[in-house]
Amino acid sequence: MRDLSRLIRPRSVAVIGGGAWCAEVVRQSERMGFAGSIWPVHPKAKSIAGRPAFASLDALPAAPDATFIGVNRRATVQITGQLAAMGAGGAVCFASGFAEAHAEDEEGTALQAQLIAAAGDMPILGPNCYGFINALDGALLWPDQHGCTRVDRGVAILTQSSNIAINLTMQQRALPIAYTVTCGNMAQTAQAEIASALLDDPRVTALGLHVEGFGNIRAWEALAAKAYAQGVPIVALKVGASDQAQAATISHTASLAGSDAGAAALLKRLGIARVAGLPELLETLKLLHCNGPLGGRNVASISCSGGEASLIADMALGSGLRFPALTTLQRTTLRTALGPMVALSNPLDYHTYIWRDGDAMARAWAGMTGAEIDMTFSIVDYPTTDPADWICATDAALKVRADTGAPFAMVASLPELMPPDVAQRLIDNGVVPFMGLREALAATRAAGDIRPPSAMPISLPGDEPATTSLTEAEAKEALAEYGVPVPHSYCGPVNTLISRVKSLRPPFAVKGVGLAHKSEHGAVRLGVLTSGLVEVARDIGTDNILVEEMVPDAVAELLVGVTRDPAHGFVLTLGAGGVLTEVLRDTISLLLPVTANDIKNALGTLNCAPLLDGYRGKPAAHLPAITDAVLAVQAYVLAHQDSVSEVEINPLMCTPDRAVAVDALIRKA
Repeated sequence: MRDLSRLIRPRSVAVIGGGAWCAEVVRQSERMGFAGSIWPVHPKAKSIAGRPAFASLDALPAAPDATFIGVNRRATVQITGQLAAMGAGGAVCFASGFAEAHAEDEEGTALQAQLIAAAGDMPILGPNCYGFINALDGALLWPDQHGCTRVDRGVAILTQSSNIAINLTMQQRALPIAYTVTCGNMAQTAQAEIASALLDDPRVTALGLHVEGFGNIRAWEALAAKAYAQGVPIVALKVGASDQAQAATISHTASLAGSDAGAAALLKRLGIARVAGLPELLETLKLLHCNGPLGGRNVASISCSGGEASLIADMALGSGLRFPALTTLQRTTLRTALGPMVALSNPLDYHTYIWRDGDAMARAWAGMTGAEIDMTFSIVDYPTTDPADWICATDAALKVRADTGAPFAMVASLPELMPPDVAQRLIDNGVVPFMGLREALAATRAAGDIRPPSAMPISLPGDEPATTSLTEAEAKEALAEYGVPVPHSYCGPVNTLISRVKSLRPPFAVKGVGLAHKSEHGAVRLGVLTSGLVEVARDIGTDNILVEEMVPDAVAELLVGVTRDPAHGFVLTLGAGGVLTEVLRDTISLLLPVTANDIKNALGTLNCAPLLDGYRGKPAAHLPAITDAVLAVQAYVLAHQDSVSEVEINPLMCTPDRAVAVDALIRKA
C-alpha cells in the first residue's frame, strides 16, 4: 500500500500552473495558516497570488511533499512523471478529460493509463479531482471555495464528487471537519486506500464516506479491520446501482437481491453504518465525534410538549429504534424532579413546571438516561427572535452530560432552530446538537449499527458469466450431494412413469421439465394420485416429467438463494418463499460465507419469523434443519465459486422435523 502521509500532511506544497484555480490554491493555504512552504511553479510568470514563482520543478529547493497539478491533461502526465522521478510525496491531478470522458474518447482512456505509469509508486489523487483540505494543519490543495475552518480534531469526509465535497464543507451544524478529500477518477489510489491513510492521523474521530462503488473488496476488508482496531467508526452514504447486478436472470432471488442488497450486506459485514442522505451523514458523524458508536437502539426522549413527544414516537416507527418503558429508578428520579402532576412515560412530556430552573431540568433530563438507554434526546427548539430564555436548557444539557457521562443530545425539531453558537457550545462539551428530528433518529440508528467487522474473508466469485441452467432434477441432485434434503422423485418420459414410481408414496407433485417458471405455465400439479398420474403428465405436455413425493405438515415456506454479484461477492438471500415471494418481498441479504448463528439471526428479522417459531398454537419449524440446509447450499456455492452464478431453492418446505427443497434452480458457466 502506498504511503500517503507526505501528500495529505505536507510540510511543503508546490502549485503547478498559473490560472485562477492555481492562484486560489496558494491563497487557500495562506488563509488557513499553513506553516510550511508554498512554491508556485510557472515557466513564464514572475509571481502567482503574490508569491515568487519558480520557473520549473528543477528550480525548487527540494522535492515537494504535495503538489497541485493545475495544467491540461497531456501536461499533467508529463509533470507527474517528473515529480515521481524527483521523489515528491504525491500529487493532486486536477485536469479532466481522462477515463471519465465519453467512451468514444480513446485518448482520455489512454492518457489515464499513461498517468498511472508515470506516477509509479508516488501516490496521486484523481485525475478529475479537486484535491483535499487538511484543516488540522492548514494545508489545502483545493482550488475553489469551501466552508472549513481550522480545527484541532474532527471527522474526515471522503467523496468522489468534488461538488458534494464543497457542499458538505459549507455545513452550519457545528461539525468539526478535519479532512475533506475528493477521489476523482481514482485512477491509481482508490477510496479505501485513501481512507486508510486518514486513519493514520490520531486527530481523526470518525470517517464519513460518499461511495459510488467499492472496487477491491479486500482493500475494504483491510480498512474496516484497521478502523475497528483503532476505534475510529465509519459511516457511508452508498449511492448508485451496479450495471453488473442488472444482468438477465430467471430466478426470484436475483430480482430481490440486486446490487444495492449486495452493497448493504457488504457494509453490514464490514461493520460500517449506512445512511441515505447528506444531512443524515453529517448528523451521524456529529454523534460519532461526540460519543462514538452506540451500544444498541434503545432511546429515550423528553420534551416540554406533548406534541413533540407524540411526533418523535411516530417518526421512530419503522426505524428500528425502541423506547423502553421507564425503570423503577428512572420513575423515582423523575417523580422527585417533576412532582405529582406529570404523567411519566417514554417519550416524556415534562410540561413547563420546572422551566428556568436549570438544576431541576438537569435532574429530570438525567432521569431519562440509564444503563439500558443508548441515547437520550431532549427536544428543544430555540426561537429565532430572543433565545435568551433558553440558556437554561443549554446549561441543563451540559450538566447532564458532565454528571452522568451518558450519551445525550439536544434535538431541534426544525434544523434552523438550533443556533450555531449553541450547537458549538454543546458539541465542545460532548452533547450532540441534532438538527432535525428525522436526522436525529437516522443518525442514532446508524450509530447503533456499527459493530466489529467479520473476521471471515468474503468469498469472491469467478469472472465467467452464466451460460447454462440445470433442470430442476439436475439442480436438486447437485445440491443433494452437498447435504440439501430433497424429495424422493423420478424424472423421465411419461411412458415409464408407472413402473418407476412404485417405490414413491402418493400424493405426488408433478412438474414439467425445462421450464423456468413452471407455475406460470400450468406445469405444476399438486396432490396427484397414482391413478391420475399419466393423464396429468400428458396434460402438462413436456417431453420429460418430474414426479416427487409431496412434503406434508409444512409450517412455513422459505426462499434460499445465492446470486453472483461481481461488485460485492456472493449474496445470500433468505426470505418468505412460494409463489408470492416477489409480492411479499420479505427478505434479508448476507454475503458468503456465513455461520449458523448468522443464519439464525437473519431468519429472526423476517416478518414471517413467527411462522417459524410456531404461530397461534401451530408447531414450530425445525430451525437446525433449516440452518443445515442453508449451510449445504453455501457449501455447494463455495465449492463451485469460479463457475456458479445463481442457486435458488424456492420453496424450502419447513416442517416440525425437517426442511426439504421442493424446487431448485442452478445457473453456472
